[in-house]
Amino acid sequence: MPWGHAVAPSTPVQDFRLHVRAFQHHFAAIFGWEALERVRGFSPSEMALPNHPDVAYEYVKTLRDCGYQWLLVQEHTVEQPENGWNPQRPHLPHRLVCTSSRGETASILALVKTQGSDTKLVAQMQPWYEAQGLSRLELAGKSVPPLVTQIADGENGGVMMNEFPGKFMEVAHASSGSDVPMMNGSEYLEHLFAMGIKESDLPEIQPLFHKRIREQMSPGDGPERLEAVIKDLKQSDHSFHMEGGSWTRNLSWVRGYENVLGPMEEVSALFNEKVLVPGVPTNEHRYRNALFHLMSSQTSCYRYWGQGLWTDYGREICRRTTEILNSDFG
Repeated sequence: MPWGHAVAPSTPVQDFRLHVRAFQHHFAAIFGWEALERVRGFSPSEMALPNHPDVAYEYVKTLRDCGYQWLLVQEHTVEQPENGWNPQRPHLPHRLVCTSSRGETASILALVKTQGSDTKLVAQMQPWYEAQGLSRLELAGKSVPPLVTQIADGENGGVMMNEFPGKFMEVAHASSGSDVPMMNGSEYLEHLFAMGIKESDLPEIQPLFHKRIREQMSPGDGPERLEAVIKDLKQSDHSFHMEGGSWTRNLSWVRGYENVLGPMEEVSALFNEKVLVPGVPTNEHRYRNALFHLMSSQTSCYRYWGQGLWTDYGREICRRTTEILNSDFG
């Protein structure tokens, strides 16, 4: 996960990389570097996936550069490249392939999370009951078990705290030694690869609306052509957007938040100018202080609860970060 719970589609790409690295350092400081090597899956904040081709490419490249093997994606934020449909077999792993306007390609394994992010579903261990009703699937000539993947969207209403522990223990006991065991994503992929499944056998997916873009331009046509195509598509189809996708279809992380996104982008540019470009040593207190404030300003909460107190918090943290950058870095 990213350290500051930043929403990938609207977080500057160089900053999102800092969030990913910061989480890895934080985790290693607690559990050790050997434990960090076992963390191979990435769970994005709010299940947010960039669908702007250049941002999506940088996003996947960041995850691969940081050593991640697989990523969780929400089923309605991705499409099949051949027809633009959502994944037709969501309980199988896929390959998420992202190509930039310059023709660069990055890919990562993707486990598709079905349904929304509902604390009640997870607290009642709904994925296990759903999995019991599924049959094995054919993949690359082999019969493989499906995987039901679900997460909860934080602790709202005490459901996870009060209902989840007992139900988890009940299901853990019932599933142990059964044909429907609980396992994490890395374990599941290891089992598939041990059966002889290869990454190249997995079906390909891409972020939403990439097929629409490809119909009007070719990889390598460049950023200017991409922006022209995006502009044309927005004008001809109001459902088309480059805001990315998340666990919910009806919540935008961009629209209506210009008054907090503007300061975020300005302070990001200032951090880049005063800290990243000059190469300020990362072990200096002033670097860590500025980084802490920068990443704190980009958490998803400032774009979740609507206008009011939370957006005020976001703008205030941006103001403090700007003050730190101007006073400590000249």
